[in-house]
Amino acid sequence: MSAAQSASSASPARFNGTDSYVATDDLKLAVNAALTLQRPLLIKGEPGTGKTMLAEEVARALGRPLLQWHIKSTTKAHQGLYEYDAVSRLRDSQLGDEKVRDIRNYIVQGTLWQAFQADEPIVLLIDEIDKADIEFPNDLLRELDRMEFHVYETRETISARHRPLVIITSNNEKDLPDAFLRRCFFHYIRFPDRETMRDIVAVHYPHLKQDVLRAALDTFFALRDAPGLKKKPSTSELLDWLRLLLAEDATAAEIDAHTATAVPLMAGALLKNEQDVHLLERLAAMTRGGQRR
Repeated sequence: MSAAQSASSASPARFNGTDSYVATDDLKLAVNAALTLQRPLLIKGEPGTGKTMLAEEVARALGRPLLQWHIKSTTKAHQGLYEYDAVSRLRDSQLGDEKVRDIRNYIVQGTLWQAFQADEPIVLLIDEIDKADIEFPNDLLRELDRMEFHVYETRETISARHRPLVIITSNNEKDLPDAFLRRCFFHYIRFPDRETMRDIVAVHYPHLKQDVLRAALDTFFALRDAPGLKKKPSTSELLDWLRLLLAEDATAAEIDAHTATAVPLMAGALLKNEQDVHLLERLAAMTRGGQRR
């Protein structure tokens, strides 16, 4: 029995949230289900809803190291396993370097290799998997299923010493293959409602005045409800905006006044394109015109 298999017989650790991350009961349940089933946890949700931070907080809560693999449009699955640096080996052979005799000197370990060879259970984050090519998830099926892979250059098999908790995030930019989805436990992070958002803000800004918080949340949720908005502001953008409001010592009256007459105070933290700014300006003008009649 391998170390990864023997670890499965032990009682799984449990995630109960942290003091710096507001996790709903459904989200805690999803993390613990992935731990129990020993399956990757696939997290979807709007950008800025805390998907990447979840992996960081789960690792902290469980007392496990965190390895992160941030996916780009050019990322290939084999890069997570290893890469063979043939160019360096050729250069060293031309220079007469003795280390060319051992091909292992030119095998660069990927994030999955590091996760499999860790001396203790870890949390492995595969971040924004939907950025990669559509075949990327399928190319990892065998490795994530069996927790092992073969290194052809050295003719050795790398097996996981301890099964990592794999957390995979997606912004839902493209559909993932069914074969991949079958192997994951899935959870969609719904956008926080007003009360949950209050709890999130309290974690980051516990001394924020309640009237300022009320005005800020009124503005924030009004923006999200504005018809035709190209990009709705996210939780992370709200937190950035609140930081600016605190730095400028903005009052609730100032926040309300800007929201009622035009775009919000320091709107650049919330609105990220000129179309949305112009849309809000037009809506504000229409509102003022209607009030004068």
